[in-house]
Amino acid sequence: MQAWAKSLAVRLSPAGFSATLQRRLDLAGNAPGWTADRILALKGMALLCGVAFGALIGLHKPALAILYALIGGGAFFFLPDVLLYNAGIKRQARILNSLPDALDMLTVCVEAGLGFDAALDQVARNTTGPLAEEFARALQEMQIGLSRVQALRGMVARTTVPELRAFVGALVQASELGIPTARVLREQASEMRVKRRQRAEEKAQQVPVKIMIPLILCLFPALLVVVIGPGAISIAHSLFGYSG
Repeated sequence: MQAWAKSLAVRLSPAGFSATLQRRLDLAGNAPGWTADRILALKGMALLCGVAFGALIGLHKPALAILYALIGGGAFFFLPDVLLYNAGIKRQARILNSLPDALDMLTVCVEAGLGFDAALDQVARNTTGPLAEEFARALQEMQIGLSRVQALRGMVARTTVPELRAFVGALVQASELGIPTARVLREQASEMRVKRRQRAEEKAQQVPVKIMIPLILCLFPALLVVVIGPGAISIAHSLFGYSG
C-alpha cells in the first residue's frame, strides 16, 4: 500500500520533486524516521483520504460529489507540503533567534583558550535547539573526515539564515587570510546583537499597524453603536413617533 501510494504521488508531482522535498526536510531538521519517500507515500495516502472524504460529503448530491472529491483530494495532497514548509520556517526562525547567544558563548570559549572545534562542541553540548543540533552535526562531519570549511558550508546549505551564512563566510575568509578567530567571533557576535535589536525594534514598530485591523473590526462598531445609538433613537422618535 505504501509503495503504491508513493508511486501515485510521484506521478502527480513535478519532475525533480524528490530533491525539493529533501531540501525541505533539511530545513525542517530531518526528523527521525521521516524521509522523502515516506513523505511521498503520505501524500499519496492523503490524496486518497481527501477524495474519499470529499465524496462522502457530497454523497447526497451526486452532481457535486466529483467536485467535492477533487477539492478534498487536492487539499489533502498538498497538506504535508504545507506542514513541512511551515516546520522549516519555524526552525529557521529559531536558528536566527538563538544565533547571537550562541556566538557570544563561542566567543567566550575561544577567548578563554579553547580551540574553535572544542568551543563549538561546548556550545553544542550546553545549549538546546536547532542551532545546537547543526553545530553537533558539523562536528560529527569533521570527525568522519570532512574539513572544517566543508562541514560549516554544509551547515549553511541546510539553512536559509543569512546571518549564519555571513558568519560562516567570515570564518572561512579569516582562516584563509590568517586572521585570529577570536577577533572575527567578537565582531560577528557584536554585529548579531545589533541585528537582533534592530529586528526587535522593527517588530515593535509594526505592532500599531497590526492592532489597527482588529481595533477597527471589533471595537469601532461597538463604539459607533454606543455613541450614535441614543441619537438615532431620539431622531426616530421625533420624526416617526417610534419609541424603543
